Amino acid sequence: MEFSHFNEQGRARMVDVSDKEITKRSASAKSKVIMNPGTLEAIRSGRVSKGDVLAVAQVAGIMAAKQTSDWIPMCHPLPLTGIDISFSDNSKDELYIEATVKTTGKTGVEMEALTAVSAAALTVYDMCKALQKDMVIGPTMLVSKSGGKNGDYELEA
Repeated sequence: MEFSHFNEQGRARMVDVSDKEITKRSASAKSKVIMNPGTLEAIRSGRVSKGDVLAVAQVAGIMAAKQTSDWIPMCHPLPLTGIDISFSDNSKDELYIEATVKTTGKTGVEMEALTAVSAAALTVYDMCKALQKDMVIGPTMLVSKSGGKNGDYELEA
């Protein structure tokens, strides 16, 4: 197996995508934050002293997706054409975060989707840590991706 992120000297490199075809690409990722029922209820009712947790987490996720190449060394900077982040919960102790990121380009947006949900989850933690320090983030995973020469991917349920 040949590794694409190493040059002939065995050193890290950013893959050259110059000759790749431009296609529509999309990726979705999800994560969750496990918390006490009281913490989730404070989020749902808007009683967290730092403000609207989900609104801030949504903006954080969008900002993070746009800055993924600044966080992940071998990611290409991409002109993202769409970012959508949604939240749901189990009405008890789990907050679910899902992000879908889109572009038209030569490389995929899987890392951008994963970065979006990760930043959103970390923001939820940051805004609620005064209420609860033992929240658990994860698992975080790619749900689906489309476009590109490797084809589509769908997480098996």
